[in-house]
Amino acid sequence: MSTIYEDITEGMKTAMRAKDTVALGALRGLKAALMNAQVAKGNVHDELPLNEAQNVVRKLIKQHEDSIALYEKADRPESVAKEKAEMEVLASFLPKEMTEAEILPILEAVIAELGASTKKDMGRVMKEMQARTEGRAPGKVLSQLVGSKLN
Repeated sequence: MSTIYEDITEGMKTAMRAKDTVALGALRGLKAALMNAQVAKGNVHDELPLNEAQNVVRKLIKQHEDSIALYEKADRPESVAKEKAEMEVLASFLPKEMTEAEILPILEAVIAELGASTKKDMGRVMKEMQARTEGRAPGKVLSQLVGSKLN
């Protein structure tokens, strides 16, 4: 089983061979962000655990989404296309997102276990749902589903 670091290195080699500057730029940015996270954690020599590395990837994707919104507002379609292409490269390092149909049974079980019934319980339910879905469910989707289930 390869680590995310090995996958990035292989992806960079492939991008260099294919002269894919967009993918190469995205992968270099990801590698730098992972290194910065390691330095911030105070441990330069050990790789980040998978869940922390995936959080770094999610953070980068969020930055790209914000950039896309700004570029669309400024009417710069070439920059929007580049950002979207980089996002696709980054998204390949994340597990497949869960669908609503996959999330609902977990949500119903969590609500039953916690005895949650009102919007006041939303924080507890969200915390447990995030733990159980292991980052494979987008926060906005989780929030909407939890909000719709609680009165």
